Amino acid sequence: MGTKGGLRQRAERRLAETATQKTAETQDRLLHELQVHQIELEMQNEALREARVCAEQALERYAELFDFAPIAYFTLGREGIIRQTNYCGEKLLGSERSDLVGRHFVHRISQEDRSLFNHFLEKAFTDDGVRSCELTLQTDNDPCWIVIEATADISRQSCLVAVLDISSRKQSERELQLAAAVYLTLEEAITVMDENSRIIAVNRAFTQLTGYSAEEVVGQTRSLLKSGRQDDAFYRDMWNKLNTNGKWQGEIWNRRKNGEEYLEYLSINTLYNDKGKVIRRVATSSDITEKKRAAEIMHKQANIDPLTGLPNRRMFLDRLQRAINKTRRGHQKLALMFLDLDHFKDINDTLGHDIGDRLLRETAQRLQACIRETDTLARPGGDEFTLIMGELQETNSIERVAEAMLRTMMAPFQLKGERSYVSVSIGIALYPDDADNLEELLKKADQAMYAAKDMGRGRFSYFTPAMQEAAEVRLRLTNDLRHALSDHQIWVAYQPIIDLASGAIEKAEALIRWQHPTRGQVSPAEFMSVAEDTGLITELGGWVFHQVAKQVADWRADYCPLFQVGINKSSAQFHSNADKLSDWLEHLESLGLPGGCIAVEITEGLLLDASAVVSEKLRALKSAGVQTSLDNFGTGYSALAYLKKYHIDFLKIDRSFVSNLTANSSDIALCRAIILMAHTLGMKVIAEGVETDEQHELLIQAGCDYGQGYLFSKPVSAEEFEALLKATQVKG
Repeated sequence: MGTKGGLRQRAERRLAETATQKTAETQDRLLHELQVHQIELEMQNEALREARVCAEQALERYAELFDFAPIAYFTLGREGIIRQTNYCGEKLLGSERSDLVGRHFVHRISQEDRSLFNHFLEKAFTDDGVRSCELTLQTDNDPCWIVIEATADISRQSCLVAVLDISSRKQSERELQLAAAVYLTLEEAITVMDENSRIIAVNRAFTQLTGYSAEEVVGQTRSLLKSGRQDDAFYRDMWNKLNTNGKWQGEIWNRRKNGEEYLEYLSINTLYNDKGKVIRRVATSSDITEKKRAAEIMHKQANIDPLTGLPNRRMFLDRLQRAINKTRRGHQKLALMFLDLDHFKDINDTLGHDIGDRLLRETAQRLQACIRETDTLARPGGDEFTLIMGELQETNSIERVAEAMLRTMMAPFQLKGERSYVSVSIGIALYPDDADNLEELLKKADQAMYAAKDMGRGRFSYFTPAMQEAAEVRLRLTNDLRHALSDHQIWVAYQPIIDLASGAIEKAEALIRWQHPTRGQVSPAEFMSVAEDTGLITELGGWVFHQVAKQVADWRADYCPLFQVGINKSSAQFHSNADKLSDWLEHLESLGLPGGCIAVEITEGLLLDASAVVSEKLRALKSAGVQTSLDNFGTGYSALAYLKKYHIDFLKIDRSFVSNLTANSSDIALCRAIILMAHTLGMKVIAEGVETDEQHELLIQAGCDYGQGYLFSKPVSAEEFEALLKATQVKG
């Protein structure tokens, strides 16, 4: 029992030792496994950490690539709301990212393209693959063209959108389309040729212009249009310029398919490649036949006198300036002639303007036959002609031409079945001897022409310094006359007109006088022509009338109820629109005076004026009771028909007939004839220039009505005239 018990104990101890040993071994194994697992976990965690770092780095690189991509990217939700964009997207839409996220992308699309975008986005989410379309964005400036591509993610809840600005491409396409449209519709004919000048394309305008279709001309050269009008030298020069400068332009005559010739304005330009080799030549052309013809007509109308076919004033001045420039460069001489027909107005007025025009045409032909081919004969206007003789080596030819023109004008003109003689007065000025510019040369030639008239007409005269001096005096006189009225230098003198039967002063002639502050008394013969040429005659005439009207009102009231004053009225006043008879009559009416208190004195030249203006004014004077007096009768070309036509009241016998009156002279016979004729026609006669008692007595015996002259009184002031009235005691 004891033994069994011991063994049991030992067995138990051994078992326990064995169990303990096994437990220890198990624990060691478990610990080892735990350690291994821990190491594995640590290795896994390290791998996870490395994977996370790589993922973060990859995500960062993706974000950088997304943000800095050269194309605008957007992430859109199914509703089209912007979830994300990159910097290009911000720049494209012109807003910061924070302002874009959460916004509907469609609001950035142009109104007209929004339905298209919505359909595009719907297809992007429902269909596989990449969708694309072209749209326009709404911007503050011009619309921006874009091409947009989209692909949905796997979840179909968002899509990535790439947007590319294609505005430049669209602009280029539009420009190409426009260029093509212009090429097809341009009114100018266009021909495109290759480097060998073979035609490769033409537009519709080419076909319309030439009649050739594109099929007929492609492969040929433009030489098929040649008209034959231009010679080989013309084309050699054209090609020389094309090969040298790459371009040529000018006018050229060509021929259409139907054989009709036309004038074409042609422009050819050359296109080169980078190496300077010709690749294309482009020709544009248009038909200028009618335009050229119209231009020639307009040029003719603007520069040619339609009556004579000679250059008019405009072309004359242009050619004169050119001739002066050429003469100056060549250090030569130039002659300018002014020609004026003598007494042309008489023919024009008596025979009519048609006959006057015929005379001017024949005159132009005669003068043209006298000059050199290099000379320019012109008609600036009226009955004036001008002649430019340039490039003169010597001046003898000037006189030869002038004498030839005077001789040819001496031959009679056959006008209206009658022979008529018309002479010409010629003034000559030389460049640069007399003047060194156009304006001065014109003045000098004009002065010389008037000098030729003063010398008796029908001759020529060179300009002289004396003429210039006279012109300068006239200019100073003109300037002084403009201020004479306002400076009270002008006054009216009155010369009595005596009733030869009774010796009473019943009339007077008003005579204008100018008391110049430095020159003293200026003769009317000097300043009246200046007044007429400058138009001052109207102002002077009006002033004289108002002075006379007031004076005659006083004398009628104080001395003679029928007293009358004669006022000289020139042709220039009758033709002036500013000189209105109605103003005269209204003024007389305001003074309570009848028209008969005034007698208007006119010249024979005015009486011959057949113009409607003169006739109307003469008749208006008669209707208003104003009497008319014909001055200097017997020295002009009066016709009895005109005396009767205008009902002249008084004839004034010129002083040249009165001054030599003797009992047996021819002048007394002429005076008797004039008096008899006037009385027969119901007119009164006034003899001018009565200076002696013998003249006075002879005129009374001849039956003359009135006398005027120094025998009775010289022209005097209104105060002195009134003293004469008192002395003769003529009171009403």
